[in-house]
Amino acid sequence: MQAYTVEQVAEILNIGRDKVYFLIRTGQLRSIKIGKLRRITDRHLAEFVTSLEEPALEETH
Repeated sequence: MQAYTVEQVAEILNIGRDKVYFLIRTGQLRSIKIGKLRRITDRHLAEFVTSLEEPALEETH
């Protein structure tokens, strides 16, 4: 399992760091805390991307 920093996730998704923190705060993107550090696992990232795709699929039916 891979765990990414907020900065790495921002780069992967091509969005700003603040947006990643917003997604975490609002529960759209899950994360874990290791001490004071915030990490997003590859599973969290996959779940988030899937959640973005699902509404689009529903609209086409």
